[in-house]
Amino acid sequence: MNKRRKRKLRRATLRKSLLASLSFHLYSRFKRAIRWLLPGLVVKRWMMTSGLGLLIALIGASIWADLRPIYWVVEILFWFLGFITTFLPRTISGPIVFLIGISLLIWGQGRSFESIRQALGPKKDTFLVDALRAKQKLNRGPNIVAIGGGTGLSSLLKGLKRYSSRITAIVTVADDGGSSGVLRRELGVQPPGDIRNCLAALATEEPLIKGLFQYRFPSGSGLEGHSFGNLFLSALTAITGSLETAITASSRVLAVQGQVVPATNVDVRLWAELENGDRIDGESAIGKAPLPIVRIGCYPSRPPALPRALEAIRNAEIILIGPGSLYTSILPNLLVPEIVEAIEKSKAPKLYVCNLMTQPGETDGLDVTGHVRAIEAQLASRGISRKIFSSILAQDELKPSPLVDYYKSKGAEPVKCNKIDLLSRGYNVYLASLQGSKVTPTLRHDPRSLALAIMRFYRRYKKGK
Repeated sequence: MNKRRKRKLRRATLRKSLLASLSFHLYSRFKRAIRWLLPGLVVKRWMMTSGLGLLIALIGASIWADLRPIYWVVEILFWFLGFITTFLPRTISGPIVFLIGISLLIWGQGRSFESIRQALGPKKDTFLVDALRAKQKLNRGPNIVAIGGGTGLSSLLKGLKRYSSRITAIVTVADDGGSSGVLRRELGVQPPGDIRNCLAALATEEPLIKGLFQYRFPSGSGLEGHSFGNLFLSALTAITGSLETAITASSRVLAVQGQVVPATNVDVRLWAELENGDRIDGESAIGKAPLPIVRIGCYPSRPPALPRALEAIRNAEIILIGPGSLYTSILPNLLVPEIVEAIEKSKAPKLYVCNLMTQPGETDGLDVTGHVRAIEAQLASRGISRKIFSSILAQDELKPSPLVDYYKSKGAEPVKCNKIDLLSRGYNVYLASLQGSKVTPTLRHDPRSLALAIMRFYRRYKKGK
């Protein structure tokens, strides 16, 4: 008796779970169907336009044929209806035919949308309606220009691509160390390292392709230390004769969300003047300066900007400067006079994103005010006394931690922010937790936290406009 009850109970439980699973499945399909009716997909209007066009075309063809096709269709329809109702009453045949029609419609549309989804290439577990809505949301995002270089800029781009697909990264091309430096000296190409990192950060292609682009050869005569992406960009530059064209081709391969533009297309070499008047040459040497840096310059002294970079700044809805190494990633872009002039003329809000930590040999002892003063002094040395940005985003005070202590042991300190001092200098200051809440092995900007703080700043600006 107990066994029989257990079997009945198991069957009842199984039926309930099956019904619950079926109900959830039907509910999920219903929710997805409803999402197709929400505004913003720009699909319904064109489906209705296509349907209306087909109907008008059929009417036109019927009029052209003296309305005879309409008579034929009506006669066939009445014959078909009479044929069906001969076997089944209309109370039964009507619902059956209606359900068959609806089933064919749903099946046909479902297969069509599945074909489109496969062509678009979203992840297998992503529904087309969700992919389209996400795409439309990104297309409506703000037109963002981010100026800088190094790991700071690539971290920023990783976060921003969640909010907009209209992103332009303007990247310094003054690197002369590591793999980029070797390729620059031996092949005579512009250094591809920072550009490669930005392309990978904005890529939406499969992780395998991104991993291949970022792969660095651990050994091999002549290959050790080089990344595949650097070699790929250098080869494309040699083939096409232009780094800009090589970047465009690479962007297609990686399905880049936005565009990456070099600050200039000429061979730029940095120099820095130290506190004692000495001058050192090369980006890699500047990062290891033995004394505080007074100002930097480059050869040639006034490199031309790429037209695409200037156009992006003119069309920008928000301009971001940094984060990145002050003297080797941010200021090199400001050595291009046309870029500084375009930033000055732009009506978009301009936000300087300061680093979390100082960099030994480059920004020792500098707080946020020190970073800003260095930028002002650099611009003043080139005859520009006006501010090119009025807002600053900085890290809220970092809490003591073993990681902070480790950085201090290596000569790096948290970049502190004296908000009152900056406000008195006419800047708007925004503080946020930019390193994120997750425990990480490095103290760097968290892409999500940084992008969220920037979008809050932008929305605040739009509301107050």
